[in-house]
This record gives sequence, C-alpha cells and structure tokens, in this order.
Amino acid sequence: MDRRTLFAAIALISVGMVLGIVLVSHVGSGDVIGSVLAQTRSPVHLGAKQPPISISENVRQFNRVFTEVANAVMPSVVGIRVLREREEEGRVFEFFGPFRRFFEERIPEGLTPPPQRAQGSGVIVTEDGYIVTNNHVVEKAKEEDIRVITHEGKEYRAKIVGRDPLTDLALLKIDARGLKPAYFGNVEDIQVGEWVIAVGNPFGLRSTVTAGIVSAVGRGGLGVISGDPYAVENFIQTDAAINPGNSGGGLFTLQGALIGINTAIATTTGFYQGYGFAVPVDIVRAVVEDLLEDGKIDRGYIGVQIQPVDDVTAKALGLDKPQGAIVSNVLKGGAAERAGIKEGDVILEFDGIPVKSPNHLQGLVVTRRAGQTVRLTIWRDGKRLEKSVTLRRRDEQASISRVSENGSREESVEEERSVDLEKLGFSVGALSEQARSRYEIEEGVEVRRVTPYSYAWERGLRSGDVITHVGNTPVRSASELRRLLGQRKPGEAVLLRVLSVGPDGEVVRRIVSLEIPS
Repeated sequence: MDRRTLFAAIALISVGMVLGIVLVSHVGSGDVIGSVLAQTRSPVHLGAKQPPISISENVRQFNRVFTEVANAVMPSVVGIRVLREREEEGRVFEFFGPFRRFFEERIPEGLTPPPQRAQGSGVIVTEDGYIVTNNHVVEKAKEEDIRVITHEGKEYRAKIVGRDPLTDLALLKIDARGLKPAYFGNVEDIQVGEWVIAVGNPFGLRSTVTAGIVSAVGRGGLGVISGDPYAVENFIQTDAAINPGNSGGGLFTLQGALIGINTAIATTTGFYQGYGFAVPVDIVRAVVEDLLEDGKIDRGYIGVQIQPVDDVTAKALGLDKPQGAIVSNVLKGGAAERAGIKEGDVILEFDGIPVKSPNHLQGLVVTRRAGQTVRLTIWRDGKRLEKSVTLRRRDEQASISRVSENGSREESVEEERSVDLEKLGFSVGALSEQARSRYEIEEGVEVRRVTPYSYAWERGLRSGDVITHVGNTPVRSASELRRLLGQRKPGEAVLLRVLSVGPDGEVVRRIVSLEIPS
C-alpha cells in the first residue's frame, strides 16, 4: 500500500468515527431523524392557505351576538334529575296524539319497570335558589330524589315550593346563594320571525344551546297540558331544536331576555321535527309570583266558556273581521253572570288589550288574581259595550256539569218524525227523554243525523247535540228551527246555540255558526 492510499483510508475511518459519535449522541433524544428529514424535505402545508369565503364584518358581528348571548344565559339554566315510580310499562310518560311531553326514557315491553330516572331542565329566577321548571318534570317525583345540577356542575337537592298543573309550571328551591337569575322579557315585544335560542339539557347533555326563530305566538288547542277545561295553552312556537330533556329550559331572545319555558314538541317520532312550544314569560311571571308568596295559586276567573270567532261567526254577528272570543256559556254564580255578560257576547278587549283568540284571552286572565277587577269590551247586538268584571276563584263559581254514565251519545230512538235540513247536511227531531235527562232541559231540538263531511259536519254539529237557540230566539220544535232558518236569505250567517257532551262526559255549551246555502 502506498502512502497516498494509506492517508485516504485513515481519513475515511476518522470521518466515520465522527459521524458515529454524532449519531449516538442524538439517538436518545429522537431528533436525528427529524434533523436529517428537515435537511432533505420541504415543509408540508395541510389544507388551503386561506378560507374560500371572506365574510363581512356584519356577519362576524352577527355570529358574535349568538356566542355572547349563549355565554350570558347558560349560567341561568340548570339540569334536573328525578326518580319516581313508573305508571305503565313500555310507554313514554304521556302523549296526546302527535304532541309529546319530552323528557322521559323508554323501556322495552314486558320488563318489570324499575323506578324511572328522568331528566329535565329549569331556569333560575332568583339569586338565592328559586328555579322554575315544568310541572310534568316533577309532578310524580319523590321530593327526596330531585336533584338540580348547575351550569358549573354543582349538584343540589331541591324541594318543591308549589305546582300549577293548569299552566304546566312548578317552582323549586335549592340551598344556594349568588346564582345568576334570568332576565324576564316582555311578551308583548315578541315578534314572529325573530331569532331565539333554546337552552337546556337534552339527553342529559348539560348546557346545550340551539337556535331558531319564533314560528308563531298564541298557539292553543293542542291538548298538551291536561284534560281540564281550565288548562291554559297560549304557547310560543319555535323551530329551535328541542328534544327529550329540554322540558323546563329557557327560550331566550338575542338580548338574553327569557321569553318562555320550553314545554312540549309536536312530533310523530318522539323527537325534534321542527315544532317546539314554550309557555310565555308573562304567564311564567304570574305563576312564580303566586307560588313565591305562599306556594299556592290564587287565580281569578271570568266564569265563561269561550270559542274562536271565524269568518262565518263574524258575519253572523256583524263584525267586520274575525276577532275576539265568543261566549258560549256563562257559569251560574260566576263573575261574568254578576257583571251582566251573556251567551253570544264577543269579548273584544281585556283591560284595553285586543283579544286575538280564546287562548290569548286565557293567557291574559291567568296573569290576574281573584278579587281584581278587569275591564272587558264586548260586542252585543252590533254595539260595543264596556263591562267591569271582578274576577272570582274557581271554587266560588258553579262547576261544569257532567253527564252520568247512562247519558251517553247514542242515537235517539224517538219515534217523532225528524225534519231534514238537507242542504246543510243534518236533520233534527223533538227532544228524547234521554236528551232531556242528559242536558236537564225541556226545550230545544235534538240533532238526529249529520252527514259525514257535510257543511254542518265541518262546522262542528254532531248527532246527539241539542240546538236551543237560533241567535237569541229559543227553539221549541223541529218545525220552528226550519222556519227560523228559512227566514234567512242565502249567504246570510246565523248562530246556533248548541249543547254537546264533551270528551270527559261534561256538558258543553257551544256556538255553531252556519251560512245559509243558496
């Protein structure tokens, strides 16, 4: 080996030894591979370099409104857990056709039901621990097993201060201080189409926020609350997503004002389909104030049964448009009777507030207490009249009478010939003994037959009903009814006062309006 080759070999060995030392010194830290890769590969950029859309400052501000209001109101909403005995196997707590209350859990058919664990929501109304929720969340619960979980995750045992089944509201109390109560909004400021957020605990997911709009106000007649004829349904409708566990949670405006307590959904699946309903804040305020005072409801009543005014009814009454609520029955000994209100009167205003519908009037009355005097504007015989009514407690007025079990709605077997009002789609005859006993009356005519889907059917007449008046004129016979209707010109509208049997066997006084056919 010559000298040049020897020096080259020594140089290569020296370089190898240096590299070996470097590698050994870095292998413990794991940096050598990264160092080598960093020297041999360009940086990798994941995704696009900028978003595909550039949003305006107005959109950024709009987004900030939602985040700000959500953060502001979430501490005012709590979760509620209850434990209670199941009433039946294999059913959701309670549902009325497609309208379901929505905080219950399901169990398979055929299994022995264990005590039921249910979840709901509530809204803090005072800093010292008063919380409003739905009555159906706690009505069957064992009080020692009611728990409230705050937004921060603290858990408290709660006691029931009071309940109001007729509005589906209840008031709870926990031993806490320094809570953040919700700000109560004004129901008169609520506008259809405005943005709202629903806050609650669907499926036990604490502090869930969903957004939507006010879809409608003054929704009633859903049968969500109870079968009691005095139940108050005057809901705010929203499409903000509401699911099992949201019962008792809050519906808020973008200013963070509480405008309703989420109560029910309309669904064919038991879950959200875009139709949620909330008890409006004016009713919530009135109920909470009553319950805070002594744990009881001291509600005033007018003492009437009422119906909607549609275009045919308005035409029969001489009103220029459908408005108000028509009185179909005045309870004996009630506030309305004492004030001189009569069947067929239309209540147009309540303390100066225009009445939009029967459930709207219910929502106004429920905010007043027994003993308070209200001013009603009514429509009678083509004129506006003012009436002062001092509201009375429900137990101070005559209760709604009920039909005995043998007073069912079978067709009359009366032999007397009936009068056929063919163009209207129904026939009538003299009162049967069964009808006289059922309704405790001596005059009127009994509806023998109503052709299905005829005009009379669509207007609400049914077999077994009794017609007592045409307008204000008493009807004593079938021929007299034909004569009174025959005096009207084609296209005229007429009011019939009708007695019916309600779904729970009670006697119901109704107004049925008909337009005379050509």
